[in-house]
Amino acid sequence: MKQSLPNSSPSSTSLQSGPDGRAAQSELPDPLVLQSGKTVTSASEWKQQRRPEILELFRQYVYGRVPVERPDTLKFETVSIAPNAMDGHATRRQIRISFSGAGGDGAIRLLLFIPNRSAAPVPCLLLINHGGPQNTDAERAIKSPFWPAEELVQRGYAAATFEVADVDPDEDDDFQNGVHGIFDAKGKPRSPDAWGTIAAWAWGASRVMDYLQTDPRLDAARVGLVGHSRGGKTALWAGAQDERFALVVSNNSGSTGAALARGKQGETIAKINRQFPHWFAKNYKLFNDRETELPVDQHMLLALMAPRLLYIASATEDAWSDPAAEFQAAVAAGPVYELLGLSGVQTSIMPDPEVPLLDGHIGYHLRTGKHELASYDWHRFMDFADRHFAKST
Repeated sequence: MKQSLPNSSPSSTSLQSGPDGRAAQSELPDPLVLQSGKTVTSASEWKQQRRPEILELFRQYVYGRVPVERPDTLKFETVSIAPNAMDGHATRRQIRISFSGAGGDGAIRLLLFIPNRSAAPVPCLLLINHGGPQNTDAERAIKSPFWPAEELVQRGYAAATFEVADVDPDEDDDFQNGVHGIFDAKGKPRSPDAWGTIAAWAWGASRVMDYLQTDPRLDAARVGLVGHSRGGKTALWAGAQDERFALVVSNNSGSTGAALARGKQGETIAKINRQFPHWFAKNYKLFNDRETELPVDQHMLLALMAPRLLYIASATEDAWSDPAAEFQAAVAAGPVYELLGLSGVQTSIMPDPEVPLLDGHIGYHLRTGKHELASYDWHRFMDFADRHFAKST
C-alpha cells in the first residue's frame, strides 16, 4: 500500500515528459511561488518567506534536520604548524576541531595550506573529502588531482580539507556511530525527518567554517566549499543552510545533488535510497519512483545559494549523474538570481565540453571524461572564483 504524501506546491503540474523522458522547466515546482500560491515578486519576499519555506521542505522530506547546530562544546586546537611547507610557498596548519554530546566525543581533523606570499587575508577553497586520506597527504609526498593543493596555493588560495569519516563513517549502521551517535537522543525512535549522513557531513563542513572564521590569515568572506559526487551533494546542502560560504561548488553530484529528479536518467531517487539508505531522511523514501509528488526538486536547492556564487560541473561520460539534468537544474535556478538582480548561467543551451560558462553568478562546465574530480575542474573553479571574488574586494 502506498503511503500518503504531502501536497506539492500549487505551481507544480503533473509531469508530462518529452521524447527523452525529461521534464520541461514549466513542469517543475516554481521556486518563486509560495505554497500558498502567491508569487514572490521582491528580494525581501524571497529572503523572508520563500527561502525559509524551501529550506524547511528539504529538511522535512530530503536531507533531514540536525538536533544541534554549533555545540557549546566546540573547541579548536592547533596540532602542528609548518611555516615552510611546499618548498616555502605555504604554511601548513593541522587543526583538531573537537566536540562532545550525550553520546560521547568527536573530532574533525582539518588540514590547511595558506600561501606565504600574501600578507593580506587570502580566499580559501575547502574540500569535503570522501575519497580517503590518500587524496590529501599532509606531507605532499603523494599528490592527487583530487586535491591539487600546490596549484591552489600557486593561484593564491588557501587549500583546506577534512575527511567525512571524521564526522560520520559512510556506513548503514542504523545511525549509531559518528555524530549521530554523539548527538541523537538516546532511547527514542528516530523521527522520519531526522538527519541522514549527507546532513551530518554538511554539519561538519559548517564546524570547519566555524574555525576558518577565526584564522586571521584567511578571508572568511571569500570561502568556497567544494565537493565531488556524494561530497558535491553535501556541499550543496551545507551551502543551502550556511550562508557564510560565499561560493558553493558541486562536481558530478548527480541524484539529490545538482541534477533534477524529475525526468532524470541514470541514478534515481529509488536507486540512491536503495544503495545508500543512510544518506537521507527516512521521509525521502516515500518518493521512490514518485519524483513528481516531491514538493521540491534540485533546482530549488541550487536557488538557495542565491545571491551567493554557485558552480556546477559535469562530465561527458558520467551518465549515472546525468549532466543534462545537472545543467537543466542550473538553468531553472536562474529566475531566483534574476529576481535578486543577478544573472544565472546566462544561457539555456548546454555548452560543449571544455567551454566553461563563467560570467554569471551560476557557473557551469562540462568536462570530457568520467566521474572524477580532475585538475581541469579545479582550475575552472578557480577561474570562476578569480572573476567574481575580485569584484567583491
